[in-house]
Amino acid sequence: MDYKSSGVDIEAGYRSVELMKQYVKNTMRPEVLGGIGGFSGAFSMERFKKMEKPTLVSGTDGVGTKLKLAFLMDRHDTVGIDCVAMCVNDIACAGGEPLFFLDYIACGKNRPEKIATIVKGVADGCLQAGAALIGGETAEMPGFYPEEEYDLAGFAVGVVDEKDLITGADLQPGDVLIGIASSGVHSNGFSLVRSVFEMTPKSLGTYYDELGSTLGETLLAPTRIYVKALKAVKDAGVRIQACSHITGGGFYENVPRMLREGTRAIIQKDSYEVPSIFRLLERQGKIEERIMYNTYNMGIGMVVAVRPDDAGRTIQALLEAGERACVIGSVEAGEKGVDLC
Repeated sequence: MDYKSSGVDIEAGYRSVELMKQYVKNTMRPEVLGGIGGFSGAFSMERFKKMEKPTLVSGTDGVGTKLKLAFLMDRHDTVGIDCVAMCVNDIACAGGEPLFFLDYIACGKNRPEKIATIVKGVADGCLQAGAALIGGETAEMPGFYPEEEYDLAGFAVGVVDEKDLITGADLQPGDVLIGIASSGVHSNGFSLVRSVFEMTPKSLGTYYDELGSTLGETLLAPTRIYVKALKAVKDAGVRIQACSHITGGGFYENVPRMLREGTRAIIQKDSYEVPSIFRLLERQGKIEERIMYNTYNMGIGMVVAVRPDDAGRTIQALLEAGERACVIGSVEAGEKGVDLC
């Protein structure tokens, strides 16, 4: 009897690490100290000493049951982007610059090529965010996960000068709300998605004219990363007064998180075009509209509040950064909350 006969293949773990090194290497930043494979990742804060009050910000999250689609489609190269996005978008939402990322993969059986493909997606997400992938863990857990399944989670750390933290403290009635387009469903609400659509390779492989692709391709589209977009707004000289990452809980849960007491967000639902995947989901599942806006991003992945005079400059900066953005509402005096009309 040995470890391998119990279901844990140490040699497969070594092989996974060797295969993923090429992807991890591409994410390195000058501040990373040491190489790949140490017991911990080291990151120098020397460059940030010039900040008046350097402040660390962090975020952790996973991909959730969206992974079930990856299993059914045997497509594992994009879920890593989702994992990074869910963490670094929260950091960017606070005004921070993501510095480094760590991932955790737990699987039923370590198949090195599959693990390396997952990590390639994580590295792609880190490149989009400008963060270094400085560590991670792959845990083979036979009997806990089915052989072909895995879970994926991550943790990111960023930095911001305290004076540049986006807190919503200076939000005022009259401020303009600008929505930045999502890439689709992102990584929230997939338990409901899986209840609405039949989760089979045939169903996910069905082409829909209104989607312009198969259902599976549309649903598996990776979460958009907004780090560089928000930096572009800052570089344009605009002070973002408040910011909300539209994740689980949709508009009704996330928009109020950006508001201070005495302010209320008014969002015009017809100010932008809701992507077809949400209309299809709503129709097929006979889901009430309020539940849709309380579950999904409905085509808006990030909302920023700026002074009225900065709205044009903000949208221009976002467009130049490759985003689709428009004014979707405003801030009014009132009880803290959000109205969609």
